[in-house]
Order: sequence, then structure tokens, then C-alpha cells
Amino acid sequence: MPKDRDTGRSPTSKELRDADRIANLPPTQQKDHPSAVPADPSKLDHINTYGQLPEFYIDRPFSCRQCGKREIWRARDQKWYYEEAKGHIDAVAVECHDCRKAKKAGRSSAYPTHASRDDLGVKGVD
Repeated sequence: MPKDRDTGRSPTSKELRDADRIANLPPTQQKDHPSAVPADPSKLDHINTYGQLPEFYIDRPFSCRQCGKREIWRARDQKWYYEEAKGHIDAVAVECHDCRKAKKAGRSSAYPTHASRDDLGVKGVD
């Protein structure tokens, strides 16, 4: 059986302390930390910024702005978001998984998509 991936959704207090400690290290020490994930500059070419592009990602602890729950935005998830999903480089995690999921569920029920012609009462053209 595959091992469940650690998503940072329900971190232990030790994981939060470690992530806080690493986040407060100087960048030179963060870069050399074993948990740092190197960035791929060739996959960041979609970013048009005057600032510097990241050289690496580290686990970033945050508090949800809706409910206050503490979670960790994992370095590998940041790498995926910025490099594969082409997210904006200034975007940061601000809501926990549960609050994001609830918000998405509310949006999807308010705006149904992919209605069929029958659902809309549209008759076919003969």
C-alpha cells in the first residue's frame, strides 16, 4: 500500500515548531537545510517580476485567516503551485484546507456548470 503523503493539513506541534524555526533562519541556512526543495528557474519563466525569483522552497507555517487553524504549506506543494500550476510568485497560503474546500463547495453550488441542452430546455435543430 502506498504511504499517505504528508500534506501539512494536520501538523503536530513539533512539526509546527520545526517549520517556524526553519522559516526564521537566515536564507543561507534555509537553502542548505535538508528540508529545502530547490527551485527550477526554467519553470518560473512565466513570472514577470522586478523582484528575485526563489532559489528554493521551505515549509511555511501559516494561520488560516478564516478559522485560525495552523497548517504548513509544504515546500513541495509550493514548488508545484509556482512551477507547474504557474501560480503568481507573491501568492501565499492564507486559508486552511477545510476552509478552502468549504468555499469551493459554496461556489460550485451557486454556479452550476456543464448543464446539458436538456437541462436548459434547449431543443435540437432538425
